[in-house]
Amino acid sequence: MAAKIIANLLVAGGTVLFRAASQAYRQAIVNGTRAGMTAEGVQQAAKSAKQLTLREAEMILGVESGSSWQDVMKKYEHLMQANEKNGSFYLQSKVYSSYSNLQSKVYRAKERLEQEFQEQGLPTDGPEGGQQQQQQSGGQ
Repeated sequence: MAAKIIANLLVAGGTVLFRAASQAYRQAIVNGTRAGMTAEGVQQAAKSAKQLTLREAEMILGVESGSSWQDVMKKYEHLMQANEKNGSFYLQSKVYSSYSNLQSKVYRAKERLEQEFQEQGLPTDGPEGGQQQQQQSGGQ
């Protein structure tokens, strides 16, 4: 008899809890649409909150805004080795995220510049390529 009463109480309590949760969810959707939030806007806000900014990545790696890529690589390798010895996975992940963020932004900027140069009919190999071509043609 007592087991039956406890089972009924659990079922009734679960039903009340489920109804309250579903009603709160529906109200949250209504409030969000009234405030102008869309599902895409929420997803975009969540995505941008997870990404590091360029400045944050530079601060984590300890490089200045105009640093060369070699300086960034040296700092990255040093920090990864130092954190590998001390066993801090969290710091390693922050360093890697910063490096990856800088690398992707630099790579995308380079691709954009190369595409613009190609559209304008300009050479895309940069100053190093031009020097190599001069050395090759001067030596022949």
